[in-house]
Amino acid sequence: MSKPIFPLLRELFALGLIGLFFYLFLFVDFQDISFNIPSELLTVNTMFLSILLEAIPFILLGVFVSALIQTFVSEEFIKRVLPKNAIIALLPAALLGAIFPICECAIVPIVRRLLKKGMPLHLGVVFLVGAPILNPVVFASTLYAFGFHVKIAYARMGLAFVLSIIIGFLFYLLFKNKDQLKMTQELITGHSHGAEPAGKLKATLFHASDEFFEMGKFLILGAFIASLFQTFLDRTILTEIGTNPFLSPAVMMGFGYILSLCSEADAFVAASFGGSFTTGSLLAFLVYGPMLDLKNTIMLFAFFKAKFVAAFIAIVTITVYLSILVYQQIFL
Repeated sequence: MSKPIFPLLRELFALGLIGLFFYLFLFVDFQDISFNIPSELLTVNTMFLSILLEAIPFILLGVFVSALIQTFVSEEFIKRVLPKNAIIALLPAALLGAIFPICECAIVPIVRRLLKKGMPLHLGVVFLVGAPILNPVVFASTLYAFGFHVKIAYARMGLAFVLSIIIGFLFYLLFKNKDQLKMTQELITGHSHGAEPAGKLKATLFHASDEFFEMGKFLILGAFIASLFQTFLDRTILTEIGTNPFLSPAVMMGFGYILSLCSEADAFVAASFGGSFTTGSLLAFLVYGPMLDLKNTIMLFAFFKAKFVAAFIAIVTITVYLSILVYQQIFL
């Protein structure tokens, strides 16, 4: 009888910590505290909170969508709606990403759930890299951030669409849809909640709660590491090489990886570099960052096999960089 108490106490403790965090953030003015805190630590704190608060709403969205998939979508349905031909299925998988207004903060739990439900690995990869960019919210924010430079918004969508299909195809050749998920207790026991309508609603809430706390710890770790990089990285070095057509895309890709911005907001940061960096390097930032950053790298390592994550990092990085070089040669 005592065993079920420990998970409950753990969740209550986690909720208490979250409550304390929001109380301190909303009601405590740290400037009134007479501690001599270094300005760098205050900057780390500010960056950490901004990344966390920006990401949490999308994590919540992602875990609820994941929970709905777990509860209401059957393996038979996924197998029925996807084309049987693995290559032809790449196109509808890329188009599927345009339906969900989901950023990279929320995409990992959704893709993991779809893979558990029977979606082929290479189609999950298409959704993983394409959905954070190919949605109307990101398109609108990019269009607004760059004003009259509408070609950047259209180029971002076009590159993301084409690259998601190419990356998915490369993963099909590399892994042949072998399972790359780490074994979890849920996968081992096959645990599932009730199937009645009322039970399904309860099951959805249970799944969302479990997934939020599971994902949340990796989000916090990724946000903290990203805040350290943002604080101590010397940005003047970046601007000195911003006009180099070969180095600047690589630099901005690294910058997008470190900043770990949500795809709905990164266009405004990219626009602020418009006077210092080439158009190609801005596109590299806008395409690469949502596909791969510090936050989702940590999440990927937590829930996927290390070989898959290493291949994902290498393929996405090389594919995006080469595509930007080709784009610069043809269109700029």
